[in-house]
Amino acid sequence: MQLDATEMTPVLNRLRRAQGQLTAVVRMLEEGRDCKDVVTQLSAVSKALDRAGFAIIASGLEQCLANPEENLDKKDLEKLFLSLA
Repeated sequence: MQLDATEMTPVLNRLRRAQGQLTAVVRMLEEGRDCKDVVTQLSAVSKALDRAGFAIIASGLEQCLANPEENLDKKDLEKLFLSLA
């Protein structure tokens, strides 16, 4: 199943922000910043990645419903969802 590039633009933007946040986490660790600040930033990265993953799965699911001939079976969909759990 191919993902629609126009639908992936916000996902790509979110991933780029997460990438910047992750770079900040690494820098914070290298600088010996406070644990609370590092964990807070790391939590933001994790949530951004989860949201991007869910958006990708939702887009794929929408495509499956719109194009039933592109069979993605129930087990494959379940694996996708569980991979983000």
